[in-house]
Amino acid sequence: MTATTQTQFGDFLRSRRKKLSPDDVGLGGGRRRRTPGLRREEVAELAGIGVDWYVRLEQGRAVSPSASTLDALAQALRLDKAEAAHLRALAQRGEPRVFARESVPPTLARIVASLGLPAYVTGRRWDILVCNEAASDLLGFDRLAAEDRNIMIYMFIEPEARRLFGAGWPDEARRMIALFRTSHDLHAGDPAFVELVERLRSGSEEFVRWWSAHDVRSGASGQKVLAHAKHGTQRYEYATFQANDDPALKLAIYTPVDTNAV
Repeated sequence: MTATTQTQFGDFLRSRRKKLSPDDVGLGGGRRRRTPGLRREEVAELAGIGVDWYVRLEQGRAVSPSASTLDALAQALRLDKAEAAHLRALAQRGEPRVFARESVPPTLARIVASLGLPAYVTGRRWDILVCNEAASDLLGFDRLAAEDRNIMIYMFIEPEARRLFGAGWPDEARRMIALFRTSHDLHAGDPAFVELVERLRSGSEEFVRWWSAHDVRSGASGQKVLAHAKHGTQRYEYATFQANDDPALKLAIYTPVDTNAV
């Protein structure tokens, strides 16, 4: 692990530990605790590792946990599939390349432009690299300044997203934070990611509050209800696909579920 991923690895362990209660892992409540969550020694015991070793992991010190240790930690902390995968990714991450905004291959850009359904392509920092007319009409990406064409900025800084998602905005925003975490933590020390997070922190109180929870999740498809000023309220199915030319590129496509108002 690099110094940056060691820090993120430790932060993630700490955040999961604090979310668990003794009852969650069969230890019983005992005396009332002044701080929430399990104690470090309790996690170490549950994982079958030394307390000092676990403390070093949580402090982000220069250690390299084995696959069996990672599995034991995932079980001890009751991690779900997405959380366990994130823990392993942080542990195995080598020195990342300095982030540079991706470019979309011309063939993929033409395919996106030709689609009648709303479609767009994002990169690893969730910058909006290409979007078609249908996506611009539905989501308003074309009204963003070039430097603001980023999904996270759109969701937390631009008022358009709050209007479009309506009452469902908080749930969708929290879902996006948890998805973005899985990418961010692998590049947390990169200046481009640091700048983006600081922009979000300064522009959204909700982002500050939800980001500190350190939640992660996976998900490439689902449904969204959008309240469009011109087209009315409509339910959409969405799915994302990785590009073979560059796995950092993800194509998102929205399909209306029906033509009736929700």
